[in-house]
Amino acid sequence: MREDYNFRQVEEKWQKIWGEEKVFKVSEDPQKTKYYCLEMYPYPSGYIHMGHVRNYSIGDVISRYRVMKGYNVIHPIGWDALGMPAENAAIQHGIHPEKWTLDNISHMKKQLKRMGFSYDWSREVNTCLPEYYKWNQWIFLKMLEQGLAYRKKSWVNWCSQCQTVLANEQVVGDSCWRCDTQVTQKEMEQWFLKITDYAEELLSGHELLEQWPEHVLLMQKNWIGKSNGAHITFPIVGTSESVEVFTTRIDTIYGATFLVLSPEHPLAKELIADSDKKEEFEAWIEKSIADVRLRKNVGEDKKEGINTGKKAFNPFSEEEIPVWIANYVLMEYGTGAIMAVPAHDQRDFEFAQKYSIPIKVVIVPEETRSPGVGEEAFEDYGRVVDSGPFSNQDSQKAIEDMAAYAAEKGFGRQSTIFRLRDWGISRQRYWGTPIPIVYCQECGPLGVPYEDLPVLIPHEVKLTGEEGSPLERLEGFVNTQCPRCQGEARRETDTMDTFFDSSWYYFRYTSPQEEEAPFDTQAADYWLPVDLYIGGVEHAILHLIYARFFTKVLRDMGLARIDEPFPRLLSQGMVIKNGAAMSKSKGNVVYPDDMIEKYGADTLRMFILFASPPEKEFDWKEEAIEGCFRFLNRVWGIVLENIDLFSRDDSVDEKKQERQRKFLPLERRKHQAIKKVSEDIEKRYHLNTAISTIMEFYNLIKKEKDSLRKDEKGRRLLRDALETLVLLLSPFSPHVCEELWEKMGHSTLITVSPWPAFDPDLAREERVTIIVQINGKLRAKFEAERDLPEEQMKKKALSVDRVQALLGTKKYKKIIYVKNKLINIVL
Repeated sequence: MREDYNFRQVEEKWQKIWGEEKVFKVSEDPQKTKYYCLEMYPYPSGYIHMGHVRNYSIGDVISRYRVMKGYNVIHPIGWDALGMPAENAAIQHGIHPEKWTLDNISHMKKQLKRMGFSYDWSREVNTCLPEYYKWNQWIFLKMLEQGLAYRKKSWVNWCSQCQTVLANEQVVGDSCWRCDTQVTQKEMEQWFLKITDYAEELLSGHELLEQWPEHVLLMQKNWIGKSNGAHITFPIVGTSESVEVFTTRIDTIYGATFLVLSPEHPLAKELIADSDKKEEFEAWIEKSIADVRLRKNVGEDKKEGINTGKKAFNPFSEEEIPVWIANYVLMEYGTGAIMAVPAHDQRDFEFAQKYSIPIKVVIVPEETRSPGVGEEAFEDYGRVVDSGPFSNQDSQKAIEDMAAYAAEKGFGRQSTIFRLRDWGISRQRYWGTPIPIVYCQECGPLGVPYEDLPVLIPHEVKLTGEEGSPLERLEGFVNTQCPRCQGEARRETDTMDTFFDSSWYYFRYTSPQEEEAPFDTQAADYWLPVDLYIGGVEHAILHLIYARFFTKVLRDMGLARIDEPFPRLLSQGMVIKNGAAMSKSKGNVVYPDDMIEKYGADTLRMFILFASPPEKEFDWKEEAIEGCFRFLNRVWGIVLENIDLFSRDDSVDEKKQERQRKFLPLERRKHQAIKKVSEDIEKRYHLNTAISTIMEFYNLIKKEKDSLRKDEKGRRLLRDALETLVLLLSPFSPHVCEELWEKMGHSTLITVSPWPAFDPDLAREERVTIIVQINGKLRAKFEAERDLPEEQMKKKALSVDRVQALLGTKKYKKIIYVKNKLINIVL
């Protein structure tokens, strides 16, 4: 009687064996090629959700495959354990953030182990433990020494719900990225990191990231926002003041009919100081500043401004133009002032029309002879007109010549600016890394000595959710001694943005027990860069830019030898149900534990990878998971039905056997399956089509098994096919495959067994798709037998209905044939 597939027993058995034998523990081995596979580490919210299961299953398949291919694979996991949710939970439930976090980690760790993921748990990191965040503080102090960390008073994004500052990257629309609360502006002393020092390299480094999704690179490029242009100085007539503007279109400067300052510009109030409407204008400025800080795109919706009554001197046209203050110009980009060219900038055009300001055309399309003002601004490049000695040049030439002229005359210079702003890392929360700074009235702000690190997160704290850092109210924490003069001092009470933690954790994985430095540089040199990084596209700007910045900083400190941490990025799609993201509020959450209990981890892993490509959304349908469960039961059944094959000794002449095999469809299909699954995992990450190939291979085995059992040659082929089936399936559903491998009589684990090889000749498809071109343009496709004689291929191409229709009575000069790929009919 055949043994039933008891997935609970099988999965518990092999998880225990993997753990006891430390199968996934690795160390540096110069004799082997390393492979670093990393999924973005989770926040310990309390449970693993289906997004985690999908992310980690992708990484696990690729890691297991690479192990079987002979690579030295590091596949670590850890916990992004500091942050606001733990603090909020403490306020709501009266439990300390540390206990809440560690309890959650304990539960989630059990869930991950139950999924059978091949993590090296000896490398586990936890960012809320002193042995990790000590090195956050160490890195911060090194940045401080190098001028990359500094403190200044600035307007910051403030979330009243979270009671903390948000970095620009953490404001989505006008709202907090965590809780959707409307973000306001608040002026505070803050610590910043000079990420802008690396803006150019963060942009140019994209050339090294050819294997990143294009949309992720585009998001980063837009955020960094490089603009090449010129700075031009406009003197304010009748005063000693001047206004500098930045423009990318100096070719339009003769069309500048007014100058516009941001309400926050330092000269804004000064220019209206002698106005008879001073009080009215000042009130307008204050209101505009408040509106802009509350909602940065206010000027896009409703453009408003005031005429200061002052004039600016245009150094090119030598005309005096009015100076306005308007809400659509932001202080944070460029210089906070613009030369307004309404004929060639749509925002200026709308403002000029509203306030009846002259519009002067100075750029026209190449084919236009007589310029005129249209119904909207002409913003393209073209031919320069009415622009003094630069008239009749094309825009690009004029831009070069005008910038050179401005530099020669001393009122301008070529320049480059970036949209990227320095990273504000100060947070007014408890559950974060304390910023290692003390303030002494005599000595000023000082870094905590390295030998005194870590500055511990104090355990005794009362969390109320009130404004300000909870650490401010802890006298035992705040009051300290100056490390220089030994006098009274107070500690910094802000904590670090938790993105600081995640900006270098992939370095720590390489040597998590290192006690003398953030990581062992030799270990980092061996393992890094990460060969494949897997995570959601929502981290394209925040985490990925910060991690790239940190890598370059650590390199410049002499701690790393790489320029980019993640040469290859896979952004997986969300798991949805009923057309919406899973959430408790929508009542559409499916819990992994429930599915494991019902179907087993192997089935869940297989299903979550089968229904769609990794980069696409995955729409959960429980009836489909039952299909994967049935498939694993069938694989179990077909192996056990034929288990006797693995105890027989059907020895034959191997060379003769190989010659005979080449004529069998199953042998050819086996090699094709190995090739397809290998390439889908290694090159394309099309794990869904890899599973489909395995299923097709199973179907052929099932079809052929009875006839194959009739003779010695067939039995050996069937045995070989079943072994190959289980090997190919093992990265996806490892527990059941370990069990079947053992039942086949193997003494080694399938996890560390060699991946099957394929014969390229046998793996070739019997049919190929031929592209048909007419005069080099794709017109049709057809399928044909591989290696058909050239004349037959040409006849087939000419007989395709669409080709015949396009050719009609036309005669062709020649037909070019690229073997098994393409036919080009030249007319």
